[in-house]
Amino acid sequence: MENTVSIKFLGASGTVTGSKFLLKTSEKNILIDCGMFQGLKDLRQLNWENLSVTVEEIDIVLLTHGHLDHVGYLPRLLKQGFTGKIIGTAPTLAIAQVILIDSAKIHEEEAEKANKEKYSKHHPALPFYTVKEAEKTINHFEVEIENRWIKLSDHISYRFQPNGHIIGATFIEIDINGKRFVFSGDIGRRNDLLLEDPKKPEWADFLFIESTYGNKLHPQEDLETILSELITDTILKNGNLIIPSFAVERLQTLMYILWKLYKKNKIPNIPIFVDSPMGNNVLEIFKRFTKWHKLSDQEYHAMCEHINIIQSYKDTWKTIDDPRSKIIIAGSGMVTGGRVLTYLQHYIDIPTTTVLLVGFQAEGTRGRQLLEGAHEIRFFGKYYPVRARIKIIESLSAHADQDDLLNWMGSIKNIPEKVYLIHGEPTVLDAFKTKIKNVFNWNVSIPKLNDSEELMI
Repeated sequence: MENTVSIKFLGASGTVTGSKFLLKTSEKNILIDCGMFQGLKDLRQLNWENLSVTVEEIDIVLLTHGHLDHVGYLPRLLKQGFTGKIIGTAPTLAIAQVILIDSAKIHEEEAEKANKEKYSKHHPALPFYTVKEAEKTINHFEVEIENRWIKLSDHISYRFQPNGHIIGATFIEIDINGKRFVFSGDIGRRNDLLLEDPKKPEWADFLFIESTYGNKLHPQEDLETILSELITDTILKNGNLIIPSFAVERLQTLMYILWKLYKKNKIPNIPIFVDSPMGNNVLEIFKRFTKWHKLSDQEYHAMCEHINIIQSYKDTWKTIDDPRSKIIIAGSGMVTGGRVLTYLQHYIDIPTTTVLLVGFQAEGTRGRQLLEGAHEIRFFGKYYPVRARIKIIESLSAHADQDDLLNWMGSIKNIPEKVYLIHGEPTVLDAFKTKIKNVFNWNVSIPKLNDSEELMI
């Protein structure tokens, strides 16, 4: 085998979304993750461009987990000539299937709506990919077991190791001719309500580590008190509490917390509605893959029975027309699309409405605009005044904070030849680089989008 490997940073480099990293070797070319860019318009426009590599030469895709910014570009990869296998853990591929089909439906619906109401600059507006293209992609999925080395070629093996964050998520270790490449994916938090603590790598010659919260510590919030007070205030004002939520993990965590608060008599029996077709499908994944989370069957069923799970768009409108104070959990978590926009269309301009943000809000998203105090937001081709109260709970984030990241890295027994900081915004990356140098004195690099490096092995 030749003694060089090249790495090309095709996404999540200098930004948080669009994870894609191509390892080229003399035996196999491996793409780690294949996500969509989200947030700023300049980033979103990159999704429509072909990758700056020869896609036909990619042999295999390994997925760290099923989030859109790690899997959402897969149908476009096939469109550009990829014919190989797409490999992940069983829950990861189950979630990827749900997310790809759901997002394809949204792409089709938004294109149809834009064409009908003529608010797109593109004539005609086209879906990013179709349901048919998503289904074709899913045919390339192949499950591999976690915690086991899989031989890919004479000198290359890989292993998935559970990583918290969401159900099925892993970091990926790839051994190439005796050198170990570690791709962190998204690292979960310790003491998560639903998931076991992330495993940790013990050796890394080249480490590629996410940096979403590389400059922050999650606040030590009294979550139960904050939620109880918000819900009590909502009822007193005869208002509505709207929680835009990520469909995977965050939605299930919120359901669990609200159910537990009711069981402890910390909140009254206020109607709770979950409106996320994708979230409903992920609930089924929790039911199927019990070894990947902490919920017992009894807790799972009791939680689901306590909460109104909306099954149809007709029920969405019934919920909007319901005059009672209520809690609505709806996708999407960064307010970029999904059912939450339908609720905000009716409630965002009412002062008795509270919008509670419960996760990372990327630059350029409506969630970030709300967080930063926007007086109006635009969707469905119109501007809507923001009169609702905007709140955020940061302690619900599924991402490791700086302490968690350093703890995760701290089990590595050797000194890596190089550490690459990925999946972070520029100021965060700079701060995290300084912190790693101070704590470990490791050689740290911050790659830019489409950078390439030749590595000696």
